[in-house]
Amino acid sequence: MHVLAVTAGEGLDRSRWERVLRSGVDAFMIREPAMEARELLEAALWARDRAPELELWVNGRLDVALAAGCGLHAPEAYPPVPAEVLGPLPLSRPIHDPAQVPDRAGARQLILSPVFPVPGKGPAWGPERLGAVLDAMPPVAGRVLALGGISPANAALLRHPRLDGVALIRGLWSALDPAQVVARLREAWPARHPEPA
Repeated sequence: MHVLAVTAGEGLDRSRWERVLRSGVDAFMIREPAMEARELLEAALWARDRAPELELWVNGRLDVALAAGCGLHAPEAYPPVPAEVLGPLPLSRPIHDPAQVPDRAGARQLILSPVFPVPGKGPAWGPERLGAVLDAMPPVAGRVLALGGISPANAALLRHPRLDGVALIRGLWSALDPAQVVARLREAWPARHPEPA
């Protein structure tokens, strides 16, 4: 199970970020639209220094991703990024409509959302629709994650062989103990069984 932590857009609070970086997540995405480029780069370099073992992503800033040597998450309205510009850096894309999958299937990471209700994010897909989308999804190059209202209490409802894990925002940043949230998520997540030959 891959767990991606996405920052809450509340700026760099080193003690809070440290707790999430050390919580047992696999990757960390900096989503801070109010930060200027220099501040965002400093935050990315700080996070890389504090947790070099984690996969690091920057949301919406190709210049910062290139300078920090980390992945770029290109949000919904982001223009196409030519492969020669991105170079070896990985690309992550959101999927809010299943029709977007074919155009974004080459990304290293696809994030399907919102799965459960989240304020201001439109209608939730729900586990059944998510499962149907995953059933119909063409082959993709990278991992597939679910985002939106996911918690240890509902994570098991997302069981599907095409889903590699989850991304969390509020579930981690509002928790007193993010490490406990991650541990409970992993306990709740069904083990992936190999496909029959």
